[in-house]
Order: sequence, then C-alpha cells, then structure tokens
Amino acid sequence: MSPESGSGEREAKLGALARLRENPARAAILTDVDGTLAPIAARPEEAAVPARASELLVHLSERYGLVGCISGRRAEEARLLVGVEGIAYAGNHGLELLLPDDDTTRFDPTLQGREQDAANFVASLGAEILTDAELRLEDKGPIQALHWRGAVDDRGAEARAHEIGTAAGHAGLELRWGRKVLELRPPGGGGKDAAVAALLATAGVRVAAYAGDDRTDLDAFRRLRELERSGELETAICVGVASAEGPPEIVEEADLTVDGPPGWLALLELLAE
Repeated sequence: MSPESGSGEREAKLGALARLRENPARAAILTDVDGTLAPIAARPEEAAVPARASELLVHLSERYGLVGCISGRRAEEARLLVGVEGIAYAGNHGLELLLPDDDTTRFDPTLQGREQDAANFVASLGAEILTDAELRLEDKGPIQALHWRGAVDDRGAEARAHEIGTAAGHAGLELRWGRKVLELRPPGGGGKDAAVAALLATAGVRVAAYAGDDRTDLDAFRRLRELERSGELETAICVGVASAEGPPEIVEEADLTVDGPPGWLALLELLAE
C-alpha cells in the first residue's frame, strides 16, 4: 500500500489491523529494518531510515505494548540506524537482543565458544578469493556476510557465493541467504523466529504484527503463526513488504502486502492514528 492508495484499500487495511488498534497496550508492532523501514542501499553503511519512520516508532512506543526492530545488523548498529531509544532491538538475526532498558547487548548463549567460527572460515579462504569473486565481506562478529550487490558479474558472484556456501556447510556453518547476500553463522540459536518469540515473551501482548521483505523474515512469519495456533497470541498479522528482487514467498505467505518501505510507512501512519 502506497501513501496514494484509495480509500477502499485504506479501509481494508484498517479493518485487518483493527485488533492492534483496539487495545494497543496488549499489542506488538515488530519490523525488519533494511528493505522494510529503510530502502535497500548499495552498501549497508549507506542505508538510511526516513526521519518520519523514526518519529512514528517513537509515537507508537508510547501507545503500544511492544515496538521492536529485528535486523540482520548487529543490535547496536540497528539502534543507531533507526535512531530511536526506548524500543526493543534484535540483531544479527536474533543472536543479539537489546531490550528497551538494556545498556548492553544480550547474546544468545548457544554462541558460547563458537563466536569466531565463521570469521575463521572466511579468513581461511584468503582475501583474494573474495576480491576475485566480487564478494564484499561484512564482519558482524559471529556472522560473516558476503555481499554481491553492485558486482559487475552479478551471476558469477552469486555462483561463487554458492560454492563458498557449500564449503562453509561442510565446515559446520549455517547458511542464511538474503537479497544479494549470503550470511555464514554458527549453527543453532538465533533466527528471526527465535527473536520474535523472545521479544514477545517479555511483553505480555496478545496481538502482534511483523513486517519484513526477505527470506529470513519468513521465519518470523511462521513463528507468529505458531504462537497464534498455540493460543499464545490471539491474532498474528504478517505484513509482506514487496519488492522486485524479494522472494515471492513474502507475498504468498503475508496476510497483508505493501509496496516497499513507503507502503509500510503508510501503514505505520494508520497504526499511529
């Protein structure tokens, strides 16, 4: 949904989200960051969250039981990018948590002793292999991300990422694929599904919405639906943020679909009314 959507579509969205707005103190609004709040940038460091999105998150946090961002970035980096204190952050796809009152990051205990596994594997490849393959390394501590956005030979870079991913799997690492990125991480623990469950467990909410645009967000969708089936949530709303390069499952599995970050921003405006 774009800001220019007609009144009929606007009313349909409001109807689907009515339970969030009926009792906001018992409701949660959770969102991915890159590709959902912030438009995708050529490099992660170039991403920017619109000022209006940050303003809305502040406003929503004053009314709703839980507002949180779940990101592939490190939790502290996500908080700096979003620019909002007093809301929850889950970083590194759930391996890190920063709750509203936290001064320091909480790490998933399953990382103990395996924090360097992915970095050691990448180091064993040699920098020249990544350079020749047009793969750009993003060091996120326990997660090592290989990006090929902007590569001259896009298909060749992706094919090389698949080769490296196969070797990483044989070395005991877990692979997470995203939009022109492969993340290598220690197995077990984390995941946006675990992040959703961890954040909701701290809040005592009964209705929750989650918005995302990429494959890892599907894990969050599925966990919300599990919580709804088990009765831990009364209502779960999965919002797919559609894009030309996003996986088709985002649209197929979503309860509501919006057109890119502007569409999600428009929906946040409705929730803030």
